[in-house]
Amino acid sequence: MPAYDYDLFVIGAGSGGVRASRVAAAHGAKVAICEEYRVGGTCVIRGCVPKKLLVYGAHFAEDLQDAKRFGWDVPDCRFDWPTLRDNVLADVDRLNRAYTDTLNNNKVEIILERATVEGPNAVKLASGKTVTAGKILIATGAWPIIPDVPGAELGITSNEVFHLDALPKRIVIAGGGYIANEFAGIFHEFRSHVTLVNRSDTILRGYDESVRDRLLQISMMKGIEFKFNAPFEKVEKQQDGTLKIFLKGCDPIEADAVLFATGRRPHTEGLGLENAGVEIDANGAIVVDADNKSSCDSIYAVGDVTNRVQLTPVAIREGQAFADTIFGGKPTRVDYGCIPSAVFSHPPIAGVGMTEGQARNKLGSIKVYQSDFRPMKNVLAGRNERALYKMICNAETDVVVGLHMIGPDAPEILQAAAIAVKAGLTKQAWDDTVALHPSMAEELVLLR
Repeated sequence: MPAYDYDLFVIGAGSGGVRASRVAAAHGAKVAICEEYRVGGTCVIRGCVPKKLLVYGAHFAEDLQDAKRFGWDVPDCRFDWPTLRDNVLADVDRLNRAYTDTLNNNKVEIILERATVEGPNAVKLASGKTVTAGKILIATGAWPIIPDVPGAELGITSNEVFHLDALPKRIVIAGGGYIANEFAGIFHEFRSHVTLVNRSDTILRGYDESVRDRLLQISMMKGIEFKFNAPFEKVEKQQDGTLKIFLKGCDPIEADAVLFATGRRPHTEGLGLENAGVEIDANGAIVVDADNKSSCDSIYAVGDVTNRVQLTPVAIREGQAFADTIFGGKPTRVDYGCIPSAVFSHPPIAGVGMTEGQARNKLGSIKVYQSDFRPMKNVLAGRNERALYKMICNAETDVVVGLHMIGPDAPEILQAAAIAVKAGLTKQAWDDTVALHPSMAEELVLLR
């Protein structure tokens, strides 16, 4: 057997890479993990965690307004962006230390520099040193896509949005996916004027049509502007420092900031994967099999850098499965069926299983149950927003195949409900469950 410096060398210390490293080391492997920026990856450093903290901060705008209807004498409140920004970044620092401590406690060697693949079992560090490993795991995640238009460098992405010196009075957000809609809600609650620009005519493609239409309706009622079928042409900086955004088929828009949220591309460029014959698909993703192995037998990949589901919990499960299979003697594969997902918009969306359209195409005969209601809190607060819960069932078996929601706390409610959908329970099983009253969640067992 050839002697390698490490049993496992991981490139990328995000959620998937950290889990794989920790578990592999616990199984007795000699492991090193290389990270060119900070331990924690996109989710912890510049993604779902700091974004969710901004969502919490933004929601106080509505909570303070609603509190007056509940008898609280709330004065006019001033929002201070630097306070929230700095507190969020401080929490990111805390998590960075926690992830680092976890790796150290599991005796994983941390190398804080860039690494590229030199061959099937070799990695070159930015310092010039070459190390060898029996297995190499690529876990470099994905990177924001910036449109190829003149002036695109004047905009920002979700990487930079957490570090803004000041809130823009007017912001244009490019994109129609979950990142675009989440930041549209955040900036609107922070009293920025938000214009969401989409090159197609659909937001949140892949989510249930009724639910995404409800979000669009509520967002427009709140004052968020939408421009559809409006691809970017160019961005220009004006003499006063503001920006002028030119769109196809629309009048130019003046703004103080442009946020590009037009998707994320697997972060494989410049990694040297061609040196080991690793297959890359048309989108730049590493092609892997059910055991996370690439076209090179000694190189594996997990998380957003692959051609699968780009979600943090999925990356963690893939990292665990990889380590258990390769180093733990416990062959494990990830089940990609019925993965719940959420959009932390205002109000939030959550869903699991097939949408109504997908179910009709796949099953043909389905039954759809839904509840369109005004949450009790919204009624007393004088807020006209309505929640929508939708359940899709196989008409022949009565099995619930999809559940989709928009309304307060929808993601918190769906996480537990997703277990029932994953388990293949029938609609009758939901009907047989006694309602927890008064709650929004009880609507799930009262659908008729």
